[in-house]
Amino acid sequence: QVQFVESGGGLVQPGGSLRLSCAASGFTLDLDYYAIGWFRQAPGKEREAVSCIASSDSSTYYTDSVKGRFTISRDNAKHTVYLQMNSLKPEDTAVYYCAVGLSNPPSCSRGGMDYWGKGTLVTVSS
Repeated sequence: QVQFVESGGGLVQPGGSLRLSCAASGFTLDLDYYAIGWFRQAPGKEREAVSCIASSDSSTYYTDSVKGRFTISRDNAKHTVYLQMNSLKPEDTAVYYCAVGLSNPPSCSRGGMDYWGKGTLVTVSS
């Protein structure tokens, strides 16, 4: 079965950086067709897609608010997907969830995700 172990969340000052990690199991990162990425949900707001990466060609998606600041990557040997977050802003504060959709073509939509992690809290505050 598909499972995730998320880590890297915490408290950081505005302008700081964090790297989230999602260790995945239950599917083959370099063989299966999928989109894997990160969603976030801030207090009182709906869950939104932040960034995804596709298995087939490593194409990426970023929501407009994080472009130029966040970078998604993966290490197939370590079965891990990362989200490097730089120049963090208070509005980035949210619970961040790792998720995967096992479909072809891949989709980075909330409804297209089949499995979800428990989430890790990121708080950006001075």
